[in-house]
Amino acid sequence: MSPQRETYVVEIAGLKRELPLFEVAPGLRIAVLNILGDTELVQACAAALGERLKSPAFDLIVTAEAKSIPLAHALSVVMRKPYVVLRKAYKPYMGEAIQAETLSITTGKPQTLYLDEKDRAAVRGKRVALVDDVISTGSTLEGMRKVMELAGAQIVVQAAVFTEGDQAEWKPITALGHVPLDHLVRAFRP
Repeated sequence: MSPQRETYVVEIAGLKRELPLFEVAPGLRIAVLNILGDTELVQACAAALGERLKSPAFDLIVTAEAKSIPLAHALSVVMRKPYVVLRKAYKPYMGEAIQAETLSITTGKPQTLYLDEKDRAAVRGKRVALVDDVISTGSTLEGMRKVMELAGAQIVVQAAVFTEGDQAEWKPITALGHVPLDHLVRAFRP
């Protein structure tokens, strides 16, 4: 039986979800949005983000492995744009890959994002939309930016289902909602 977890209730794209709280550092718990397997939520978020991403024009959606892949796919269908996934592990079939290191708040460890040889050609010279499920520290987003810069792509928009933490820091992000970390920290201190 799963342990009983406290949750943080959110409304996203007209749907209500209870996000479980997980401790990611001593004294800091975050509300975790896991869209994997939640087809209803993914479709609703893709439709809502698609409406918000009509301008500026872009050619291609780029996301990082893994939780945001279904969102990128659904958004690709809604907007009729191809998408590329930056991988977190190198495989020999990826050829001459471009890479950048990130530090995700959910793993707490350095990770490397890879753009494989095939997708390098797909992004070169293109206007791209960077898409993630949640932007918290911005580390994954920064890694995606570095890879796109090295690949010769132009980032024209950055989007997420949620931003988290300091809302002022995320003004340039097109998001469906915001989870205030300071509220969560205060609410769960002993």
